Amino acid sequence: MKVVKINIEKTKDMYSSYADNVPGIYGGGDTVEEAIKSTLDAIRLLKEHNDPKHIPAILEGKYTITYKYDAQSFLKHYKGIFTNSGLERITGINQKQFQHYATGLKKPRRLQAKKIQEALHKLGSELLAVEL
Repeated sequence: MKVVKINIEKTKDMYSSYADNVPGIYGGGDTVEEAIKSTLDAIRLLKEHNDPKHIPAILEGKYTITYKYDAQSFLKHYKGIFTNSGLERITGINQKQFQHYATGLKKPRRLQAKKIQEALHKLGSELLAVEL
């Protein structure tokens, strides 16, 4: 399946979003939700108002969208869901480190980011198997 990769980043005054692998897809907003909506609107507008021969092939037919966050954006967006202590529990990374990531004071090294991502994916897989 084709995958449109959307990057979400915290800038000085807003959240920006853009498609990593589709030229011309950009968005932004005061929140992550607004940035995502803006980017999805950009995709919709590109498809609605362009000649089909000018629409990137990846946007033809079915495709999925993935979101790649910088650590600060992810932690702010999911602040009410994931606490620093909860993230420490599933990743083994110190809570203070997560606070540094959330404020933008520090950015996780590549291996730290991978460790966080793998822990979140593991949690997601576990949750998908839950029945109530």
